[in-house]
Amino acid sequence: TRTTLLRRFTLLGLLLMTVPLAGGSGLQAADAADQALPKRDKAGNPDARFLKRHEEFLATARKGGYQLVLLGDFLIDDFRGHNKNQIGAIFSKAFGAYAPLNLGNGGDYTQHVLWRIENGELEGYQPKVMMLMIGGTNGSNGESPEAILAGIKAIIACAQAKVPGLKTLLLPVLPWDANPGERRRRHGVVNALLPQLDDGGKTVLYVDISGRFVDERGVIPKEIMPDAAHLSEAGYQIWADAVAEPLARLMGSTPTVASDQAP
Repeated sequence: TRTTLLRRFTLLGLLLMTVPLAGGSGLQAADAADQALPKRDKAGNPDARFLKRHEEFLATARKGGYQLVLLGDFLIDDFRGHNKNQIGAIFSKAFGAYAPLNLGNGGDYTQHVLWRIENGELEGYQPKVMMLMIGGTNGSNGESPEAILAGIKAIIACAQAKVPGLKTLLLPVLPWDANPGERRRRHGVVNALLPQLDDGGKTVLYVDISGRFVDERGVIPKEIMPDAAHLSEAGYQIWADAVAEPLARLMGSTPTVASDQAP
């Protein structure tokens, strides 16, 4: 009957609203991209590793003196490098004069970055500029471009409330996958919406560097992204070069203070 069909559709809708998103985020399909949420484990509890790293970030932030803070997911996180590559050296050369603090966290969605800001990661110091790259993981796991835009807007608003006068250097979702495809298309739609948040650098400056990571055929060279997601040393050098001038404009000065890469 019609009543039975309506009940079935209602039940299906409720089930879909509680389906976890992919990627180990612990997010549910009903969790809005502009809602502050911690990463959750399979049992639905706040993820222990996420909370531990958050506490490490807080401890580093309390040292103070940072002029530039970087926030985002694995691409920001990996900019700290490790002892088997020169990415950390690229970071230091590009941003060291701004006393940078890297608060990138692999696997983060907009929800997680927003939660981390709401829970103190921008407190105890007065950065001039926030470099923000986030949204790729949201988009890769089914959230709409409009929802991701709302999440990014919420992050910027929350950051500005925590740090009055803070300026944001907003970066695009970088292209993933070696060749153009559906995920690349979705990321492109997100990037097309981001200029809405740009006010000419008064508080937000959007700089689309995504085109620098593909060739004339739209293919990502392996020298830049060996696995078509994570950047190589060459990829991070492209990033550093692309943001140098707009970052300098937003900073207005280049204090030579020691940098810190949070764990």
